[in-house]
Amino acid sequence: MTPDHGQEDWARAAFARSREAYRSSRAPVDRILTVARARRKRRRVAAAVASAACVVGIGLSVTYLTPPPASVAPARRPSPPASSPAATPTPRTVGVRVGGGKTDGKRWSVALEFHPTLPKGYAPPPHGGPGTSLLCQRMYIGGVRVDHQGGPWSDCQPVTGTNDPGPAGEMGLWGLHDKGADGTRLMVANPEPEVAYGVVTLTDGTQIKARTVTVPGTSYRAWAAPVPDGQTIAVVDQYDNHHHRLTHDTNWH
Repeated sequence: MTPDHGQEDWARAAFARSREAYRSSRAPVDRILTVARARRKRRRVAAAVASAACVVGIGLSVTYLTPPPASVAPARRPSPPASSPAATPTPRTVGVRVGGGKTDGKRWSVALEFHPTLPKGYAPPPHGGPGTSLLCQRMYIGGVRVDHQGGPWSDCQPVTGTNDPGPAGEMGLWGLHDKGADGTRLMVANPEPEVAYGVVTLTDGTQIKARTVTVPGTSYRAWAAPVPDGQTIAVVDQYDNHHHRLTHDTNWH
């Protein structure tokens, strides 16, 4: 059958009119590319998160597996300091006030002073015992020490230890001049252990009582009584704790 060229032309014209009436839209290339980029971006983020999770997981595992410092090297207690040998304490001087007061308007006092070792600078008397310690009798009248002219160790005697019986039984009358013959004087006794006190009776009948005092930690003791200027001693008596008279001495007038 021979084609009808008139109909073919008509068909082509009709198709052209139809295409013009319904224009086909362009392929959404931009939108497709945008969606593809978004998908790639999401995949990258997901991959990064997964990678970070792996790193964190590894870090946690490392942290967990690494022991704490205390378990690696337990803290050592500090060693106690080496104790130094205890130094031997230096024996100290011990003193005691025997008596004191005011006579003839002057202050007076008597004290015993015990040095456990011989003091530096002390020279023993030429005819005295060597001794290992020193017992000093310190007597003051009006602020002046009796026998101060003899140096710092006058009226001191060497003794052996804390219980030397040598000084016991001594008695003397002391003053600042004329060997205690006038002026204000001090009667000082170093009595035997049983003597509790002494009584000095003057020629005018006045009696002066003085109690025995002992240096702590020793057997050295003394009592002291003042004798006013112009007065004379009639008798010196000593008594025990029961007031029994132990001695009676009239050699002081």
